[in-house]
Amino acid sequence: MKAHVYVTLKTSVLDPQGQTIQNALRKIGYDMVEGVRQGKYFVVNLSSGLSSNAARAQIEKIARDVLTNPVIEEFTYRIEE
Repeated sequence: MKAHVYVTLKTSVLDPQGQTIQNALRKIGYDMVEGVRQGKYFVVNLSSGLSSNAARAQIEKIARDVLTNPVIEEFTYRIEE
């Protein structure tokens, strides 16, 4: 079982790296790009014996306690069985 965790800055937090990427994209001709937010991506391998509910609970705890700074970041995830 794998969990894919995506961590991004909260929308209320400025993202200078995302802005730099957006500006670079526009300079090379991608004028249709209206915004870029950068983030982090994690793949967490879980024990195959976990139930779906237990896997979700563990990933939410790991993401909240270890993978994110809850003051400025938020996360989403999906679990692949």
